[in-house]
Amino acid sequence: MGEDCVFCKIVAGEIPADRVYEDELAVAFKDLNPSAPHHVLIVPREHTASVNEVAEDNRAVIGRLLMAAGKAAQKLGIDQSGYRCVINTNQDAGQEVFHVHVHMLGGRKFGWPPG
Repeated sequence: MGEDCVFCKIVAGEIPADRVYEDELAVAFKDLNPSAPHHVLIVPREHTASVNEVAEDNRAVIGRLLMAAGKAAQKLGIDQSGYRCVINTNQDAGQEVFHVHVHMLGGRKFGWPPG
């Protein structure tokens, strides 16, 4: 656990969050500052700072995060209409919390390119 990591504290239950889905490897919860009608953050239970730190021994975590995004979308009823998954890596990409996470966004139509 990262000592000052807000996502580690959410996973541990030290900070409350509106959880949408969880399993033994991942936790999905609603973003406090949503960028879409449905904005869920999916984080691994184990602290990994960014995609750059995903290693051979924890590579399954990325697949599990994407699977959890699908489960959260299904629970929110947007799995058929569509949703977007985004992983920001480091500051120039917009990563603000350095605990790898997937943004699952849905509930509206999205354009391309994203920005």
